[in-house]
Amino acid sequence: MTKNLKRPKQQLFRVDETELSLIKEKMAAANIINKEAYFRKMVLDGYVIRLDFSEVRKMVWLLSNATNNLNQIARHLNSGGDLHSADIQKLQADYDLLWGQAREILQKLAKI
Repeated sequence: MTKNLKRPKQQLFRVDETELSLIKEKMAAANIINKEAYFRKMVLDGYVIRLDFSEVRKMVWLLSNATNNLNQIARHLNSGGDLHSADIQKLQADYDLLWGQAREILQKLAKI
C-alpha cells in the first residue's frame, strides 16, 4: 500500500493537551485545516531561533560587579568613611562597560 503513496514515509510525535491547543490556535491563525499539511509546512519552511546568551551572561556579570562595588562604597560611607575619586571612577568604568554591552545586545536583537 505504501508504494502508491506520494509521501510514504510517516513521522510521528507526541504532544500534551496544552501543546495541542497551541497547535490548533496557530493552525487557525494561519487558516490551515489539514494538520499534516501544517506540520509539513512548519518543519520544512519554519524557523528555528537559537539564541546565544553569552553576551547577556557577560552583561549580568558586569551588572553584578558594578552592584557589588556600589554596595561596598555604600557600606564604607555608612561606617563613616570618605568617598574617593578612585571609587567613583571605578564605578563609572563599570557602568560604561555595562551600558556598552547592553547597546551591543540591543543592536543584535534589533537585527533579528
